[in-house]
Amino acid sequence: MLNASDLPTLGIVVTTGVVLAALAWVLARAVRRRHEFGSPVDRATYDTLHTASLASQHLRDGLTPESASKAAKHLRAMLGTQAIALCDNASTLAWDGKGSHHREQVWRHASEVLASGRTVVLDARDVACGNPNCEIRTAILAPVISEDRVVAALAAYGPNASAGLARATEEVAVWVSTQVGLAELGRQRTRAVEAELRALRAQISPHFIFNSLAAIASFVRTDPDRARELLLEFADFTRYALRRGGAFTTLAEELGNIERYLALEQARFGDRLQISLQVAPEVLSVAVPFLAIQPLVENAVRHGIESKEGVGHVTIRASDDGTEAEIVVEDDGVGSDPEVVRAVLAGESPEDSVGLGNVDARLRQVYGDDHGLVVETAPGAGTKVTFRVPKFAPGIRPSS
Repeated sequence: MLNASDLPTLGIVVTTGVVLAALAWVLARAVRRRHEFGSPVDRATYDTLHTASLASQHLRDGLTPESASKAAKHLRAMLGTQAIALCDNASTLAWDGKGSHHREQVWRHASEVLASGRTVVLDARDVACGNPNCEIRTAILAPVISEDRVVAALAAYGPNASAGLARATEEVAVWVSTQVGLAELGRQRTRAVEAELRALRAQISPHFIFNSLAAIASFVRTDPDRARELLLEFADFTRYALRRGGAFTTLAEELGNIERYLALEQARFGDRLQISLQVAPEVLSVAVPFLAIQPLVENAVRHGIESKEGVGHVTIRASDDGTEAEIVVEDDGVGSDPEVVRAVLAGESPEDSVGLGNVDARLRQVYGDDHGLVVETAPGAGTKVTFRVPKFAPGIRPSS
């Protein structure tokens, strides 16, 4: 049995026990973390890979003064030298480390590397500045190559130039070359997407424009207010379709433009064209390629409903599917031969008059082959076109 006089002592004992237990947990965790890497070699491997990962984040857009300056400190950590520099064929992009007064000499030091594509080692006669306390006395310069061209030089500066440092500098330069090559591929992909988009804008269906204007004209005398509304819809539609800006927009903006398009088509078809729009609110802000859905809807109207007798239905669905948004455009029109659709998507047919192949190509260029169009169709059975886009994708933002 405990007496009242024992309680203060018990409190001290309990508190001390908790503190000791906490210290033991912290020490055990520290020991476990130290042993997670197994050996100093494992730790060194992890540190190198982690540093490379940090540098690659800055090089994903290629070599610019800004990206080179941010990546340089990580590249120097990989080499373990007193200073490094990066320069291209025009200027010194970055210097990191000691002896920054040597920066103005970098481009001169790199001239041979930039011209020949071979690694160069310079001694104190070429590098030393005359200050006996300056550690920068040698330099190793290796080429950064992209698409068989020397685009830059990586220079490692320090008190001496060993064979091991020379090999390490060459390997880091090769790694930087890979990052620069990946950045160029990204730029090429962007240029290809922009070219596809320009092509799609250029082929906005003259058939649709003519029919829209004819429908508007038919209301000028009989229903001037309706004609005015349709003319505004037509102006807004063409302004959106031909606007200058980024390659991406929000799903909400894309659907808004589709509503304008359908208002113009319904003025022509009347009750023959029935529309169903089913959209989950949570995907309205998702970024989608500009003009990725409207061509699919135009295809449904023009090739599915226009040739059908009686009433035709077009359904547009956008749903939340975890990390992706799924977009579906479906019609109950005349359908198509699956082989004809396959040829259009493969770029083997000139019949892609409203951009089905164009949309498929842009989706694949942006998100990969798993995100192309999926088309289900058969003669007399209508057509269903489906695609998915990530709800969040690095580097993809709707234009403002």
